[in-house]
Amino acid sequence: MMIARKYLYLIALAREKHFGRAALACHISPSTLSAAISDLEAELGVAVVERGKQFTGLTPEGRCVVDYAHRMVAGEEGLRQELASLRNGLSGHLRLGVIPTALTVVASLTSAFSRRHPLVTIEVLSLSTNEILSRMQDFELDAGVVYVESGLAGRQLLTVPLWNENHVLLTPSGGPFEGRDSVTWVEAVQVPLCLLTTDMQNRKTIDAVFARLDRTVRPTLESNSIVSMLAHVCSGSWSAILPHSVLDLIGTPAGVQVLPLTEPAVAWATGLVVPQREPRPPMIEALLTEAHNLNDSFTKDE
Repeated sequence: MMIARKYLYLIALAREKHFGRAALACHISPSTLSAAISDLEAELGVAVVERGKQFTGLTPEGRCVVDYAHRMVAGEEGLRQELASLRNGLSGHLRLGVIPTALTVVASLTSAFSRRHPLVTIEVLSLSTNEILSRMQDFELDAGVVYVESGLAGRQLLTVPLWNENHVLLTPSGGPFEGRDSVTWVEAVQVPLCLLTTDMQNRKTIDAVFARLDRTVRPTLESNSIVSMLAHVCSGSWSAILPHSVLDLIGTPAGVQVLPLTEPAVAWATGLVVPQREPRPPMIEALLTEAHNLNDSFTKDE
């Protein structure tokens, strides 16, 4: 390792916020971890950890050191990727955070990336927008897929729009909208609704639409899982408002109607976001290339 282990131990301590858990994550004893942190403090001439019987936080200097350590780790990983790609092609591990409403259609991005870079393993995590942005800042994710309107202004992020999401009402066949080819947003609140939980950006945008229509939506079931929402619609007791893209790769469940939502017609852009850091690791450059290709293909289809 080019980066000294004591910096890795400090990163683990900042992440776990507990000496014992950090030591376990590093496969060392708590005393070894504590000694390494003390050695780092002596080397830098500053206190990096608030002193006490238990971990209570990092000092301002400690947070600065952790940020620097993250950048060193990212730089080392980028170098390893560069050297590996010169020998055998791009390899390593890609960590991608995805909002729940994009979990199905994101397969278009990951499958294209995997075909071009088969030696890379991919980890896709279902997370809220805030979790994605936080984990990218802490170097725990390489990239995210979020709504591009999700308050990204002022953040050091590079955004590549991928597709636009038109929302639809998924409702059991044979219900009050049988025979209709569309339904208005105002009509949608008249049936029992299953929506994403309020911490999800998709739910916030849906609530904003109803607020503009001077309507308050009161779902009788909330979930942070798209699969759970689809299952509840299939049960025949609920309807759900979701992006149509959720169904693009998995199809429409049996016994379910899909009705476009009108008055207003609303679409939100979903995009890939990556930290704006230079130099960018080869893994991120390769992912951005596939994102641009996907954007082009979706644009041609529209």
